[in-house]
Amino acid sequence: MTPQANIVVIGTGGTIAGQGNAASNTAAYRCSVLGIDDVLGAIPQVSALANLRAEQLLQTGSENFDNRHLLAIGTRVAELLEQRDVDGVVIAHGTDTIEETAYFLHLTLKSIKPVVVVGSMRPPSAMSSDAALNLYDAIAVAAHPSSRAIGTLVVANEEIHTARDVVKNNSFKIEAFGSPYGPLGYVIEGRPRYYRHPSRTHTVATPWSIDALDTLPQVDIVYGYGALEAQTVRDIAARGRGIIYVGTGNGNVAAHLIEPLRDAARRGVVVVRASRTGSGIVLHNGAQPDDEYGWLTVEDQIPAKARILLSLALTRTDVAQELQAAFEHY
Repeated sequence: MTPQANIVVIGTGGTIAGQGNAASNTAAYRCSVLGIDDVLGAIPQVSALANLRAEQLLQTGSENFDNRHLLAIGTRVAELLEQRDVDGVVIAHGTDTIEETAYFLHLTLKSIKPVVVVGSMRPPSAMSSDAALNLYDAIAVAAHPSSRAIGTLVVANEEIHTARDVVKNNSFKIEAFGSPYGPLGYVIEGRPRYYRHPSRTHTVATPWSIDALDTLPQVDIVYGYGALEAQTVRDIAARGRGIIYVGTGNGNVAAHLIEPLRDAARRGVVVVRASRTGSGIVLHNGAQPDDEYGWLTVEDQIPAKARILLSLALTRTDVAQELQAAFEHY
C-alpha cells in the first residue's frame, strides 16, 4: 500500500445518490439522481483518507439489478483491481440488493485488494442522513491495509460486515444491516478495527472468476406459503436450471408440493430447500429425505444468496454431491 492509498469509488445509484424535496423526507425521495462526483463533493473530509477517483458505472436503484448488472459490476471492479495504481475499490450501491452484489463479488473476484460495497438508508438531503458517514467509513476501510485478503465487505452504520453473512433486515431504519454471527469489526474515527475474519472460502480461493463469466444460469426463488398451488411450483421450476424453495421452519415442504418438486428434480432441475425464517441452518435430510428426493439444502444461507451461489456452482457442475458441497463450503 502507498502512504495514501489510491481508491476508486464507483457510483451505481441508490438512496446514497438520492434527493428528497425536504430535509424531513427520510423515506420518500427520488432515488439515483445524484452523480457519484456530487456525492463525494459533499464530503470533503474523504480527501484526507485516500487519493480518490470517481467513476459512474450505473445509475439506478439496486432493486432493478439482474444478472447482467452483477456481471457488469464484477467485470469493471476486476479491471480496476488489476491496475497497479489502484489499491482498492468502493462501490456506492442501493441497499435493496447490496448483499447479493457483495456476495457475488466475494465469490468471483480474484484479488486480495479491498472491495467495499456501501449504501445508505437515507438520502444525502435528509436530516441525520447516514450517506456521508457510511461513504466516509467505506473509503477508510478500503484504504486500510488490514482490509486486504478478507474478501468483499459491506460497511454500514459504523459496522464492517463480510459479504457472505450480511443481510438487510429492516426497511427504513439506519441500523438496517446485520450478520447472524456479528460484524467483522467497526469503523471508529475513520479507522477500521477488526475482531474476526471470514472462515468460509472466498475471492482468490474460489473456483469462479468473473473473467470467465459471460452469463449466469437461470435460478428462481419460490416462497412457500399455505395457499401456494402445485401448478405454480411446476411453472416456475420449468423456467430455469435451478429453484430455491423457501420453506417454512427448517425448510419444510407442504405435502401437496412434494411431488412437483420431486418431478422437477427428476427432470434435471436443481431443487434446493431454504428457510423463510431468515436465519438458522436447513439440515440436509432433516425435515425432508433430501437424498431420496434428489434435493439439496442451503445450509445457513438466505434464499437470495443461495440463488447467487447455485448460479455460480452450475457454471461448473450439475453433480448433486458437488453442488451440495458448495453450500457447505462457501
